This record gives sequence, structure tokens and C-alpha cells, in this order.
Amino acid sequence: MPVPLLDLQAQLRELEVEISAALAQVIQQSAFVLGPAVETFEKEFARFCKTKHCVAVNSGTSALHLALVCLNVGRDDEVITVPMTFAATLWGISYVGAKPVFVDIDPVRRTLDPGRLRETITERTKAIIPVHLYGMPADMEGIVRIADQFGIPVIEDACQAHGALYHEQPVGSIGRIGCFSFYPSKNLGAYGEGGALVTDDDEIADRARRLRDQGQSQRYFHNEVGYNYRMDGFQGAVLGVKLRHLETWNTARARVAKRYRDLLTGLPITLPAEPPDSQSAWHLYVVEVLERDSVRSKLAESGIQTGLHYPLPVHLQKAFAGLGLTKGMLPISEKLAEQCLSLPIYPELTELQVVEVAESLHRTLKLASTRS
Repeated sequence: MPVPLLDLQAQLRELEVEISAALAQVIQQSAFVLGPAVETFEKEFARFCKTKHCVAVNSGTSALHLALVCLNVGRDDEVITVPMTFAATLWGISYVGAKPVFVDIDPVRRTLDPGRLRETITERTKAIIPVHLYGMPADMEGIVRIADQFGIPVIEDACQAHGALYHEQPVGSIGRIGCFSFYPSKNLGAYGEGGALVTDDDEIADRARRLRDQGQSQRYFHNEVGYNYRMDGFQGAVLGVKLRHLETWNTARARVAKRYRDLLTGLPITLPAEPPDSQSAWHLYVVEVLERDSVRSKLAESGIQTGLHYPLPVHLQKAFAGLGLTKGMLPISEKLAEQCLSLPIYPELTELQVVEVAESLHRTLKLASTRS
């Protein structure tokens, strides 16, 4: 039985009537850029995140960029983050002319290790960006405690963690600013690009709204250089519909994750863990396995699609060669990159499909053990 890594068509079939009605309303209002659908979504998503403000933008990358601009991070400043993330986490740092400084990850959470944070802080450190990777909350208590001691703001990269909880508090609401992506494959995905910045800070929210809209304080009056980071009305409408289903979908993802743990425990692989202080959004289900590429190839022969998140950590990417970092400097991230394998996980995944993935992995690893 073929099992895709992601099946967006299954979700569309469930929502088609609701989505069509929401899109039709945008068309009738001719509110194609920002507008009522976006404003409504902003209010609902802020409520979902338990923050005062949500500023909707055109991508998670834009949200991260605006967060740094709103904190006045600039040239020759330093921003601490992790090497095991999608490269977009780093783009905003580069856009403002700052230097990324990497902290290796905790091997269990796979997120920024607070125990390694203090040693990387200097007088030039102007922000810290922990990443809630794969939907798992970072250890925000440890991170924020150290950040507060130095007076450094924390920007949460929650682009993979819609609805994840840390000590029962929604991620994105713990630091100074939280940033989300609504790329179609995310737990809360648009029908195109989309993103948002959430915060309790009135001044940051006001400035972010101006900056996303060409820097306008009012129409045709520009007090500073701005950006065209506005969200489309269609995306606001789609996200408004989907947000109503997000908690149900995340519960279904958690159920799939539990079944994988039940079915895969005992195999010579490392399964993702969920610490008792956290509730993962289970955006991805990433196992660690030796000879990953061979295992992945065998699974593909059985019709099981898998992903790699991510096969090369950011500090070893060519785009950041100028930092002078080499292999071996951030070993935990590098090990995860070499062994990570993402199994299918989405709300519509059936029990039969989950069992098929597990049985295929059992067969593949058994075959590998007989050959070794």
C-alpha cells in the first residue's frame, strides 16, 4: 500500500464547502490584499496563541525579518539560534546585516540547549531565536531565564509548532515575539504562502503593521523604509476556516505519533520523545536511523514516502561559508542531519497506513541486520 509523506487532497475534501464559501466572500468584497478576512483571522489567531496581537504577513520568513527589525537588530549585531533548522530561520538575520551565532541542540528535544547558551552571549548579542523544531517546544524556561539575565529579547521561531504547548502555554506567546509560517504543508497551512508575528507588545505590533504595508503610517505617508509583506485576503480566508479545525487535527497527529511509538519501539532507531512539560504539535515525526539513505531507498521501493528534515545543518551550508564553521563543531546537530528520517504524519493518515509504514520499516531494518 503506497503511503504519501503528505496528502493535502484529503484535507481539501473535508473542507471544500467551507473554503469555497470563504473565498467567495473575499471575491464579493473585492478585499484581495489584507481586508476583513485577514483582520478576522488575526484576531482569532491572537486569541488561539493567547497574545494581544497578531500581525499577518506573506510568509514566516517575513515574520522573522520584521521581528528583528522591530527589535532594532542591525549591522554587526549578533543573533543566537540553532544550526538544525530550515534555512529561512537565518534569512532575517542576514537581511538586517547581523551575524548568526549557533548553539547546538539538546539531543532529546532537538531544540536549542539552554546549557550551551550562556557561553555564546556577548555584548553584541541582540536577540535569541530558539526554534520549536518538528513541532516540539524548546526548553523556553531555561532560555528565557538566561535571556532575561542579560536583557536580551527572545524571538520564538514557531513556524513548525502551531498549537504546541510548553507548561500548558502556547508557543509563540512565551518570548517577546513569536513567528509562524502558514506554508501549505504546515499544521495550519494556507493555499499559498503566509505567515504571522504575534506579541503582547503594542509598539512592536503597531510598527510591524506599518512595516508590512510599505512603511505607511497612513496611506501614502511613509515614516521609514517598509516592505511589501501583506497577507492576501484569500489566505486570510483559508486560514480562518482551517484554524477552527486545528486542535482536532493536532489531536489526530498526536494519535498517529503514539501509534508509531507503540509499533516501532524495540527497533534499532531513535524515536522522538515528548518531555512531560511539553505537548508537541507533531508537525513532523522524525526518527534517527543508521544508514539512513539506504533505509529510505528501501522504504521508497515499498511505496513509503519519507522526508529529510534536514540533511545538512545551516552552519555547513554554502550560503554561510563565510562564518568559517566546519564539520565537527556542532556535533549533535550534525548527527541528527545524518540520521534523520521523517515518516508520514498528518491528521488524515489512517490506521492501515500507519501500520503499513511501521511494517515496512520493520522489514527494511530486519533485512539490513541480516546483511550486516
